[in-house]
Amino acid sequence: MDVGVCQLRDFSISFLSALLGAESSALGLEHSSSGASVVAIDNKIEQAMDLVKSHLMYAVREEVEVLKEQIKELIERNSQLEQENNLLKTLASPEQLAQFQAQVQSGSPSAPTQPPGTGAQQSTPPTQPAPQSSGPSA
Repeated sequence: MDVGVCQLRDFSISFLSALLGAESSALGLEHSSSGASVVAIDNKIEQAMDLVKSHLMYAVREEVEVLKEQIKELIERNSQLEQENNLLKTLASPEQLAQFQAQVQSGSPSAPTQPPGTGAQQSTPPTQPAPQSSGPSA
């Protein structure tokens, strides 16, 4: 075997051994081409890959739990908003509904004006759209 190739092989094995936390003496590294050192390195690599895999699976499981909780909260919030919407629809006069439909169709963001005498009919204040942030959404 060429001396340069042998040195490169020893360096690679030593580097992998140090990277994986094994000492080259523990692997039985010698200049002979024994299959035991290759098997030991393969086993260390496999153990390292299994460790990475288990850490990734744990992180993914945690993220899934967080996302499930967010979905649950969003479903509850959606239900509340639907109930509020239905309540507002039942409390609104036909004129207010027609005015709202006209605003929706025209895309006008202006607040609806109430005719005199209809202030007592609406028991809850109208909801305003949430302000949109200029930052990135996560």
